[in-house]
Amino acid sequence: MTLEEQLDSLAELGLSLNDGVTIDDLLCSFDREQFEGEPFGLILFALGTEVERPPWGWSVCSRAWNLDMECISETGDYVQIAKRLCEVANQPDLITDIEDYVNLETGEAWLKYSVNGKRRDYTVAVEDDWADPDTIARIMSDIERDGFRFYGKNNGQGTIWYYLDSDTAAKLNALSNGALAVGP
Repeated sequence: MTLEEQLDSLAELGLSLNDGVTIDDLLCSFDREQFEGEPFGLILFALGTEVERPPWGWSVCSRAWNLDMECISETGDYVQIAKRLCEVANQPDLITDIEDYVNLETGEAWLKYSVNGKRRDYTVAVEDDWADPDTIARIMSDIERDGFRFYGKNNGQGTIWYYLDSDTAAKLNALSNGALAVGP
């Protein structure tokens, strides 16, 4: 299956390249043969990444995200995780009044925010520079609604996250030989 056909199939499921992102942007990271050798395997990974050329820092697809769990170094990191998960869920303003604190040396971290008028105040476990999976699961749970859940494609020490309803996740799993699992 060609890369273009894979992208068309994914677009039918609501997973499209962001405006301005082209196939050439994908091909600057991987060759066509890699995408087409294992249909949907690599493209599902690539959707969660950033374009690897200038201008830096723009996502391939805002509805997918590669969360590398070894990503905590300072205050603000959990805020960025929560905001990016809201973006994946297409609910960028869902979580408000968000703040965090991270001190790897003392082993102290916390995350506070409001969602649907409810205040959340989480103590975050600190293990070197690894994100706390329980905190990530709590954030996801606070975002999930209306039959949509986070589904992940394992990527070693990270996961590519998608926010889908069960029907779309089943269709995507049929295309990708069961690449997705329900989130934490």
